[in-house]
Amino acid sequence: MVLGMAAVLSCSRIEEKEFVSDQGFASALAAKSVNTLKDAMPSSFLVKLEEQADIQELLGTKGISGIERVFQSTPGKEEIEKRHGLDRWYELFLEDGTQLEPVAEAVAGFSCVQTIEFNTVAKRPQSLGGAVSVNSIAASKASPTDFSQFNDPQFSNQWHYINIGDKAICSNVYAGGDISVKDVWSKVTCGDPSIIVAVVDEGVKYTHPDLAANMWKNEGEIPDNGIDDDGNGYIDDVYGYNFVDNGAISWSKNGDVGHGTHTAGTISAVNNNNLGVVGIAGGSGKNDGVKIMSCQIFSGNGGGEVAQVARAIKYAADNGASLISCSFGYAAGTFKSDGAYRSHAGAEYDAMLAFRDSKNNDAVDGGIIIFSSGNDATDYAGYPGALADVISVSALGPDFLPTHYTCYGPGCKIAAPGGEGGNTNYPVGLPTASGGWSVRAAVLSTYPSELDQNGGDYAYMQGTSMACPHVTGVAALGISYALKLGKHYSVDEFNSMIVSSAKDIDNRINSKSTKQIVFNSGAVYQTMQLHKYYHKMGTGCIDAWSLMMKIEGTPCSVIAIGDTHWVDLSPYFGTSSTSLTYIGFEMDDASREALGIEEEPQLKYGRLYIKATKIGSGKVTINAVGGGSIIGSDTTIGGMPISREISIITRGFASSTGGWL
Repeated sequence: MVLGMAAVLSCSRIEEKEFVSDQGFASALAAKSVNTLKDAMPSSFLVKLEEQADIQELLGTKGISGIERVFQSTPGKEEIEKRHGLDRWYELFLEDGTQLEPVAEAVAGFSCVQTIEFNTVAKRPQSLGGAVSVNSIAASKASPTDFSQFNDPQFSNQWHYINIGDKAICSNVYAGGDISVKDVWSKVTCGDPSIIVAVVDEGVKYTHPDLAANMWKNEGEIPDNGIDDDGNGYIDDVYGYNFVDNGAISWSKNGDVGHGTHTAGTISAVNNNNLGVVGIAGGSGKNDGVKIMSCQIFSGNGGGEVAQVARAIKYAADNGASLISCSFGYAAGTFKSDGAYRSHAGAEYDAMLAFRDSKNNDAVDGGIIIFSSGNDATDYAGYPGALADVISVSALGPDFLPTHYTCYGPGCKIAAPGGEGGNTNYPVGLPTASGGWSVRAAVLSTYPSELDQNGGDYAYMQGTSMACPHVTGVAALGISYALKLGKHYSVDEFNSMIVSSAKDIDNRINSKSTKQIVFNSGAVYQTMQLHKYYHKMGTGCIDAWSLMMKIEGTPCSVIAIGDTHWVDLSPYFGTSSTSLTYIGFEMDDASREALGIEEEPQLKYGRLYIKATKIGSGKVTINAVGGGSIIGSDTTIGGMPISREISIITRGFASSTGGWL
């Protein structure tokens, strides 16, 4: 199939003498290619034309069997497509038995060809140690009161949401080592069905009993009829699209590992449906969870090609996605700077720029892009996530320490639970027979029953792939809350709020010197020197409550549990706070319960004296008089009533530097 352009620029052959080198036309290829033949698919490659060029003449090049546009043009998106050059990308297909490099050299000799990109393959997602069925794990003994908000039976096994310090998970478990989402659900938001999250990954099992109600659906498409009913260029794209096989979503081919279904569940498994697990933005059980769109770039043993990734990202932008969750990328070290990546990136980077410019909700003026940092254990993140304007997520275990596999250092923006069920079972991925850790230290989420030897719908997996959707889910909650409040942000503003909404983990890291990874036998697999990770896990662990307070505009104060703590009110009432007259405070029952307030707080000397006994989050409203000791009224002169709402966040214990552990 040949797709031409209304063009005026001739795609003429450049004379060989213009490329004076020992390699002849290969010098033209070197000048125009953004990547190499390493890991490239042999059957096609991509070209980007100069503006107003005509591609028809390229079809006559020896060895080319056909040409197609990389991107479908979408009505209403033409300006964004042109701005980022998406309308100038083409995929050239080779005749059977044709060598890739000579054809690419020949194509590089045409004046209309601006860029050549080989169809290389992104690093396939994986869960370290494999998936372990939830059916093989004993039920949690956790106190039901900690998990009483939702009736999902496996909720208490999701320590990554609420970490109560259950020693059955691991001997070094850290209470509070989670994403601080419990109080967000009860006091702020559980999601918004108008928000669409695209999972760019393996296919998501859209029939999964704990995902089906929260799947995005293209109402203009009739399932399984082999027809492009809505005329958007994609056949049977009902719940998304399979960009590998060019058809409906799949999830159980030979080679599939359930990766897309697992990450999707962390973002938006249906909550409070008396079934399975909880999703971060999965709603309250009232059809109010965010929607999952499956943009499939891996299928069976295939996929991950540049063209497939690029098309998937543009599809997400064109069909309403506000966020993309990407647990894949190039191996860490492939690129060492943003400039190096950009100079070697092509269609997929242009698609990311277009996604970023696509406004698909009223709260943020573009798309939010979130990647896993990589499982290479290197001291820098993998690209594209390492880009300065993309959020890249590193992984923590239930001990609230870096996992042995996570990338860290430059390019890593923030951390989240990725699980580490391998401390006594890595790398075989089996439940531990003895020792201080269990497979439950990994992340529990939805899973395709077709891939589970027990036929189960849920499994434990671990990796930065599992950390990434935690941040995506929290970001989706943030956009949901911003919509509710009528707030609006630029992409940069919202990204900044996400990355700055973090719990400090450096004091936790600094309190430990080493961390051992051991086999079931007790043999040491690895001893981690934790000082390497100090100040290198991004800003800290994603904190859902903190993000909601930033969106709300409510300042936060962090205190330690167990001791009476004073909160300096000068940041909220000014430096004259000590001379103000305070007339009381207000704290609702939900906040008192969440913080474990047993002794009545007091206001003294411009400070709030408060003692909390639980790890949690809540609010208190402080009332004072501005300009006098009493409030003015019809009968007396006085000051103005003033009040400020403060968010109180409680943590384990305070450090000498004013942080917390």
